[in-house]
Amino acid sequence: MAQHPAGRRRLAGGIPGPGFETFVGIFGFVYTFLAGNVLMAVANAPLVLCLALVADPVAAWPFFLALSVTVAPSLAGLFASFQALHDDGGAAKPVASFLKGYSRRFRRTAPLGLATVAVLLFLGVDLAIVPSAPAAALLVPVIVTAAAVTATGAVMAIAGVVVLPNATLKDLLKASLYLSVQRWYLSPALLALLGIIASAALLQPVLGVALAPAPLLFVVWSNAAYACSSALRSS
Repeated sequence: MAQHPAGRRRLAGGIPGPGFETFVGIFGFVYTFLAGNVLMAVANAPLVLCLALVADPVAAWPFFLALSVTVAPSLAGLFASFQALHDDGGAAKPVASFLKGYSRRFRRTAPLGLATVAVLLFLGVDLAIVPSAPAAALLVPVIVTAAAVTATGAVMAIAGVVVLPNATLKDLLKASLYLSVQRWYLSPALLALLGIIASAALLQPVLGVALAPAPLLFVVWSNAAYACSSALRSS
C-alpha cells in the first residue's frame, strides 16, 4: 500500500538529522588539522626543507636530529590549538591559538627540546658503537628502551605544559617519565604514531608534512594530556 505523502513527511521529520553544530564541529577539526600542518611545516622549515633536498636522510640522522630541536616549541603551539578546539569547539581559532601557545610556552619547551635532542644524540651514537662490544645483547635493549622513554616522556611533558600551565617543568618531567614506565602500554602506541609521522616525512617530506602530522598528533596529545593531568591531579 502506498504511504500518504503527509505520513512520509511526518516520518522523515521524526528522524533526527545532523545539526548545524555537528557540521561546525567537523569543520573545526578539519580546519585545525590543516592549519596545524601548515604551521608545523613553517615552524620547522629548516628540517622540512633539508628532508626534501637530502636523498638519504637516514644516513645523516645526527644532522636531522639536531635540526629537530625546533619541534618541541611547535608541538606546544599545536597542542595549544588542540586545547582550544577541545574548549571552544567550532569557535576555536587554531592559527591564533598556535601562535599564542608557541610564544607563551617557548621558554619552557625550547630547553626541553634541546635536552631531548642531546640525550637522543648520545643514545644514538652509543647504539651505533655498542654492537661491536661484547655485551651488545644486553646493552642494545637498554639503550633502545632509554631512547623510547626519553621520546615519550618529552612529548607527555610538552602536553602537560599546555594542559597544566601552572605546574612546574620539574613536576611535569617527573610525571611524564613516571607515566612512560608505569603506564607502559601508552608508550608503544605513542611511539607507533610518532614513527608513522617520521616515516611519512622521510618518504614524502612535502606531502607527508602537509597531511600526516596533525591528525596523528591529536591522538598523541589526547592520550598524553589525559595521562599527565590525571597523574598530577591524583598526586
